[in-house]
Amino acid sequence: MPFRVTVIGTGYLGATHAACMAEIGHEVLGVDVDPEKVAALQAGRAPFYEPGLEALLAKHVAGGRLRFTTSYEEAAAFGDVHFSCVGTPQAKDGYAADVRHVDAVIEELAPHLKRPCLVVGKSTVPVGTASRLADRLAEIAPVGELAELAWNPEFLREGFAIEDTLSPDRLVFGVRSDTSRKTLEEVYRPVIDQGTPVVVADFPTAELVKTSANAFLATKISFINAMAEVCEAGGADVSKLAEALSHDERIGGRFLRPGVGFGGGCLPKDIRAFMARAGELGVDQALTFLREVDSINMRRRTRTVELAREQCDGQFLGRRITVLGAAFKPDSDDVRDSPALNVAGQIQLMGGDVTVYDPKAMDNARKSFPSLGYAQSLEDALQGAHLVLLLTEWDEFRTLDPELLRDVVAVPRVVDGRGVLDPAQWRQAGWTYRALGRP
Repeated sequence: MPFRVTVIGTGYLGATHAACMAEIGHEVLGVDVDPEKVAALQAGRAPFYEPGLEALLAKHVAGGRLRFTTSYEEAAAFGDVHFSCVGTPQAKDGYAADVRHVDAVIEELAPHLKRPCLVVGKSTVPVGTASRLADRLAEIAPVGELAELAWNPEFLREGFAIEDTLSPDRLVFGVRSDTSRKTLEEVYRPVIDQGTPVVVADFPTAELVKTSANAFLATKISFINAMAEVCEAGGADVSKLAEALSHDERIGGRFLRPGVGFGGGCLPKDIRAFMARAGELGVDQALTFLREVDSINMRRRTRTVELAREQCDGQFLGRRITVLGAAFKPDSDDVRDSPALNVAGQIQLMGGDVTVYDPKAMDNARKSFPSLGYAQSLEDALQGAHLVLLLTEWDEFRTLDPELLRDVVAVPRVVDGRGVLDPAQWRQAGWTYRALGRP
């Protein structure tokens, strides 16, 4: 049965969720406080790059199943189910999550809720947040306790967000009543009917699933990067080490790729918020290992800069450095906590003439790092380079032809910060090839 669904917050999570809720058959109203963003979405334009999203938005806006507003009052009157999809960035004064936007959704929406409904949080929040919000919702909603809260954490991967919404590997429902559980099951019925597992839990467990998953993945990435440090010291090849480990079914190969480390708007801030919340709960020692996970990750950026300087005979002054990649990962224009831009910025501060190129993230990169140089094309970026750093593994970078590029650059030297190029091919073509943790 189709529901009337609102999606509050139309950033990366919210815009994707709104389009996908329309795709599975619901009538959807997206809500955002930014009139310009609402106007763009209402015109079928995505405010960021995500493969397939703009086409999905345009399809359902044109078909009338999806529209957008700035009015909480309109949202309350429209919706049977309200999804809260606002951000929880790292607080400016510490590691903790800033949940002001999550609180604001309840404060703005609840006073207009005059009939039974379900409010569903999808944001990544500190454990204990949902219980607090449920009490506040019942306190200020005119309908009282008939406005229920549930928690349904998201597990989106940038570049695969539509797939992860329509065909997720699991759904987690944090609920306090059978009514809430049944409502969520019906909202997601088309997804569940294709075999998606459903985990029904209490609020704290549902909140911890996302933070625990991100902590585990971050740990796995930092583990192999720690092994890269050992490999460099011992003369071993971390890529072969990772390959050997991946054949162990207990370990697996996913997230076991050595390189410049992780970034983006989720993993870094989520593991820090997790540590902060553990401290508030008096169990900070349980997560002290995450401090080293974070430290290893940040060290990879510094080591990449050191490796680049070694390739430039110890100094960047007077050298033209090309950085391929600005987004924190391929198939995204997200530059939040981007390792590529962090490395580029460090090299520029050391005197390097840095030029950045990325297929999709150039506009966002310019806003975050306006002092860096930016090329209009891959060819322009490589022209006359004394060193090339591959720091975001876009397919067009993976498939570069070293033979063709050798005469474009000033000096054929490359640092493969993602370990995706074939060392033998590049060396045979006359390039000096270096990568983290590889001889």
